[in-house]
Amino acid sequence: MKNPVEILLVEDSPADIALTEEALKESGLENTLTIVTDGEQAIEYLSKRGKYKDAESPDLILLDLNMPKKNGHEVLEVIKDNPKLEEIPVVVLTVSEAEEDIARALGLKMNFYLNKPVNVKKLAPILTTIIDLWN
Repeated sequence: MKNPVEILLVEDSPADIALTEEALKESGLENTLTIVTDGEQAIEYLSKRGKYKDAESPDLILLDLNMPKKNGHEVLEVIKDNPKLEEIPVVVLTVSEAEEDIARALGLKMNFYLNKPVNVKKLAPILTTIIDLWN
């Protein structure tokens, strides 16, 4: 993974965005964070369409499951069905502890599952593992 790490945060809650930004800052990981607030924007960004035609390809995706327009499962399906995107590690962020949500995300080949709220204690070990695995 390059430095700084390009992170795409797909999240619609301003409070959760702020918590994730703070956790990333406290983690010490040098990163560039891009935020999109719904599933359709995420797909446009990853496909480099429209206003995102010059977007950087992310090294890591932090993906909320419960979003407007297209949910996280739908976005994850698009990511993992695209040979250009499927190798990008995806951390699913959600308040859901429902077994069916976890099972569906696992079936769609997400890499990590993290319950909200996000904090540095939860996020830092995952970021370290991802960096170690993908370097």
